[in-house]
Amino acid sequence: MSCKFNRKIQMMKQAAMLFCIISPTVCGMAFAAKQETLESVDVVGHYENTVGTSDAASAGSVTAKLLEIRPTLRSGEVLEFVPGVIVTQHSGGGKANQYFLRGFNLDHGTDFATSVAGMPANMRSHAHGQGYTDINFVIPELIERIDYQKGPYAAENGDFANAGAAQMKLFNQLPRGIASLTLGENDYARALLADSVSDERGTFLYAVDLAYNNGPWDEPENFHRNNAVLRYSQSESSGDIHEQGFSLTGMAYSARWTATDQIPQRAVESGLVERFGTLNPDDGGETHRYSLSFEGFRNAVSGRSALNIYAIKSDLELFSDFTYKLDHPGDLGADIDGDQFAQRERRQVFGFDASHTFVGTWAGLNSDTTLGIETRYDELDPVALYSTVARQRAAVTREDEVQELSAGIFVANTTRWSDWLRTIVGARFDAYDFDVDSNVTENSGGADDTITSPKLSMIFGPWAQTEYFLNYGEGFHSNDARGTTQRVAVGSGDSIEPVTPLVKSRGSEIGLRTEMFPGLQSSLAIWQLKLDSELVFVGDAGDTEATRASKRYGIEWNNHYKASDWLLIDLDLAASHARFVENDPAGNHIPGAVAQVASFGVSIVDLGPWFAQLQVRYFGPRPLIEDDSQRSDSTVLTYLRVGYRVDPSWKLAVDVFNLFDREVSDIDYYYTSRLAGEDADGIDDRHFHPVEPRTIRGSVVYNF
Repeated sequence: MSCKFNRKIQMMKQAAMLFCIISPTVCGMAFAAKQETLESVDVVGHYENTVGTSDAASAGSVTAKLLEIRPTLRSGEVLEFVPGVIVTQHSGGGKANQYFLRGFNLDHGTDFATSVAGMPANMRSHAHGQGYTDINFVIPELIERIDYQKGPYAAENGDFANAGAAQMKLFNQLPRGIASLTLGENDYARALLADSVSDERGTFLYAVDLAYNNGPWDEPENFHRNNAVLRYSQSESSGDIHEQGFSLTGMAYSARWTATDQIPQRAVESGLVERFGTLNPDDGGETHRYSLSFEGFRNAVSGRSALNIYAIKSDLELFSDFTYKLDHPGDLGADIDGDQFAQRERRQVFGFDASHTFVGTWAGLNSDTTLGIETRYDELDPVALYSTVARQRAAVTREDEVQELSAGIFVANTTRWSDWLRTIVGARFDAYDFDVDSNVTENSGGADDTITSPKLSMIFGPWAQTEYFLNYGEGFHSNDARGTTQRVAVGSGDSIEPVTPLVKSRGSEIGLRTEMFPGLQSSLAIWQLKLDSELVFVGDAGDTEATRASKRYGIEWNNHYKASDWLLIDLDLAASHARFVENDPAGNHIPGAVAQVASFGVSIVDLGPWFAQLQVRYFGPRPLIEDDSQRSDSTVLTYLRVGYRVDPSWKLAVDVFNLFDREVSDIDYYYTSRLAGEDADGIDDRHFHPVEPRTIRGSVVYNF
């Protein structure tokens, strides 16, 4: 495989050289040293969604003000600050969350692209699922803003950006140092120390975040999480250069935990386990992630340039048991007792992306053109699936080495035709190359694919402080590399066809954004999205499941109201309709496709020494199987934070999660499992992971 590796590295070098020829500004950036100063941004409330700030009604930015005041039960919930996104969990705290948006059950990240400090968070060809997005390595207090887009309309967004995308931007310099300690029920403890130190040359930012939690589970979670960040940045302004600078960021993360996965309803009703019990106390996992990234930029009169380079090393070993004794019924004489399995991977990721915007005029019109290039190389050795008993390997289901290389180029032209009309015309071209070396000879091989994605946006207005949007775009998600070369089904040995490497989506949206009413930012979007095939690699089974083409459409209404200097109100409503477009006797409903989502927040800021935030989140019912005969219930959760500033440096806060102690599900599934003593064919049943009961945590924060 060394020849293949060298060929891929040569392709990356050629791509870099091509961009340097097109835009020598980026490759020749010289970053002089000077202390960076943060720009002040005038925003209304917790979102920077004013008229004229985005290219679609559904796009916007979350500010650090919301991240500071709104409580989160777990790190991954910061993505729930993006209007319409729902974040849940069906396992232990160290595993990636489950995400829902626009009628998608995004699983652990497929069809929603997430990046942190310029690095992609979605892991492709992952042991547990395509696009696996574990953001437990993110320290929320270091996030300066989250920029988000819905739909595949932005040319700079590539793989997985079908339902949407989010980019987490980190502070270069914290407003103040932070030392905080949080203690709570179920042995929860978190300690954070973060600060930035500046001199005449640049700014060092450091952070250490340590957390422990047992949770409400009968089998203690014993969750240990350790995060550390070190970031150095410089910026300066001179002559015709508005600003130029760079940042270099090192991140380290580790976690280990015992997981209480979803359990069958019948086990609780029969008294076999309690609501917070487990059928396999050996489930859980351990993971590590280390990264080094560079972000450079230059803003000048003639144009804007940006360059990101990153390297990531990660590993994961995840032990799960969802079917218990269905495949390996030890009580019926099978060699292996129980269905626990381990998903194992070691990964290295290298990549860069660069862009340059040419600022100028065309035919007397203001017209900017952005040209960009992206490359990414993933090497997995191994990515594997094993049958296990009490975390000890009993059999190899499959073991693979994977090399995956992608390169993409995009162009986008923004032209202002008049005071009331702006257009964005763009396109991107992506090429992928897959190499798989499998323990099953028939499943080894290579594959490649290309895809072209045109984009078009039209922005009208503003009139009466209201602007209107028309958006169209095509996008894609990649499939697991193992599925692109697989010809023999794991387990059964049946012959199967490889999956399509790149799956196209087509989306459109019409929307408006208004500030007609004083203090209110309101946006409305009506959208639709078609996906050629919801093909995914099922990591839990080590096999590829091909589903049909699908169509979704819906409406979103987002409102952010500044009622007074101390009172902010947010209301986000979304409804969607999702179906497979090809009829099948099994039914046309898409399992897990949420139809209604709502979020309501009230924030009290600077009311004397007091501050508070109340957040209510509604997660509507979903079909659990294709014929819709089994549906989940809805889930309503309420979070509350009340805080008091003792003085300018010290503050106290109390967070209450699941304020009304509702006994509802975090997530539900419907599938076949078998408990000891049941029929060998198993029983179809609802499996659920409960929402944690009312939980109280208290924090003391010192800013310096």
